[in-house]
Amino acid sequence: MNSVQQEVDERSNLTNSNKFELLLFRLGGDANGDHSELFGINVFKIREIVAMPEVTAVAGSSPHMLGVVNLRGQIITVLDLPAIVGVIPKTGLNIMLVTEFARTTQAFAVESVDEIVRLDWSQVLTAEGTAGGKVTSIARLDGDVNNTRLAQVLDVETILREMVPSEDKDIDPETIGPQLLLKAGSVILAADDSVVARSLIEKGLTAMGAHYIMTKSGKEAWDRLQHIADGAKAEGVPVEDRVALVLTDLEMPEMDGFTLTRLVKQDARFSKIPVVIHSSLSGKTNEDHVKGVGADAYVAKFVAEDLAATIRQVLAKH
Repeated sequence: MNSVQQEVDERSNLTNSNKFELLLFRLGGDANGDHSELFGINVFKIREIVAMPEVTAVAGSSPHMLGVVNLRGQIITVLDLPAIVGVIPKTGLNIMLVTEFARTTQAFAVESVDEIVRLDWSQVLTAEGTAGGKVTSIARLDGDVNNTRLAQVLDVETILREMVPSEDKDIDPETIGPQLLLKAGSVILAADDSVVARSLIEKGLTAMGAHYIMTKSGKEAWDRLQHIADGAKAEGVPVEDRVALVLTDLEMPEMDGFTLTRLVKQDARFSKIPVVIHSSLSGKTNEDHVKGVGADAYVAKFVAEDLAATIRQVLAKH
């Protein structure tokens, strides 16, 4: 029991050191099933891994939706991940990954599961534009060495939105509330590595009338904040007159949102700038981590009205 608790504690404390755990799995390869590559999903998004159960096909569903399963009383949609990515499993769809993120529960069928690896986010590089926008980053599993094993980290948020589109409007100006009143010349600095998430955030901030700078990683946001701080110092104005709020995702290549938040909060120059964490990772554990690094608020992806309300509440306190 002690060893199990130790493992749980270690996994929970990864966020204090810019580390995370990646579940590695295979989907298949070419027409012969060869050249099977490694793919990955953050362990925090995995609820459970089970042998592929019998799936009930749903009439009129999309081609990449296998159907639904009844798992302990819950009806869960099952998506054919190899077909979505465009590969062919050699031995079939043998494993089902049940995931929880972005306020939803769904399952992905895969060919096989390899292992769980513990990585530093610095081992992960952005891969925007790869695989039709379905891959956010490439993980160098053995570090920055020649011929390191590589794993493609899937943008499951984008995949889910494409395969199971919401019937509701992404952004409804009538319900998102009044315009934000930011100080003249100030912006919201946002960071997110997902293409679809950035698009939704940009639409939401635009609907709120907020000027913003969008970045693709915690490191890019941190570097941009340094640059803005240098400019503000040269002008003789406080940096909070230039950056009203930092809005950050958690999972990002090079530097995660926990590390970005901690850097902002520990730097005296930025002590008056609030930080809101906006993530598809949910649950009490993650919310406790958010409080631990000093973030001013946490909001789960993606409901534009919730994001807008949280930003207003945080800005009102500052």
